[in-house]
Formats: sequence, C-alpha cells, structure tokens
Amino acid sequence: MSNLATIEIKAFVPAVDFDRSKKFYQDVGFTMVSDEGGIAYFHHGNGSFLLQDFYEPVHAQNFMMHMLVEDIHDWHQQIADAGVAERYEVLFTKIEKQPWGMLDFVLKDPTGVLWRFGQNQK
Repeated sequence: MSNLATIEIKAFVPAVDFDRSKKFYQDVGFTMVSDEGGIAYFHHGNGSFLLQDFYEPVHAQNFMMHMLVEDIHDWHQQIADAGVAERYEVLFTKIEKQPWGMLDFVLKDPTGVLWRFGQNQK
C-alpha cells in the first residue's frame, strides 16, 4: 500500500497591489516566511497561503478563504486593535452566530478577497 499522506494544501491568493497586500496580511497577524518571484508565503499556526502578484478582477472578487480558529473573540479583537479596517478601508464585520453552528466574522483584504474567520460551537 502506498503512502498518500498529505502534508499541506495552500491557496494562491491574488493581490492587486502586492506590496500593500503583504503589509495588510502582516498587520492582520500572519507571518511572511518568504517573498520571491511574485509569491509571498504566509502562515499563522497550522494555516498558510501563498500571496501572488496577480490580479484578475472577476477572480479576485469571487475568491474566498475560510480560517477556522480556536477563539473567534481573540482574533476579532486582534484585527480590531490592528486598525486594518480603517487603514486599508476594507470590510470588517461583527461576530455573528450562524445557523450552521459557528461563530464567524468577515474581513476583506485590499484586493477584495473575502476571509471568513470561524469558530465551531460546542
């Protein structure tokens, strides 16, 4: 039997202004590990993604990421304290209880990529 273990899966997130988006994600709390050839690698804990210096409006405006977190309130507060919504003029919603059993909030990045931060309810 072969070993088909998956180590990681990452999305390539588009950026209309690559430098501004890199700063945005660092301000949100992600760590930029590398930045080379129009691709920046970001992570936080076990989650990661690749920011790319690529922009196609229809693609970017329909691109979504979901980040499952342990404490939605801590994440919401960190983002609020960082002031990214005001600094980057992006959507940042309040925490809401969803009918599918999660607490979540939405943050859009400067390109229009929608991030949904969620926490499972016990």
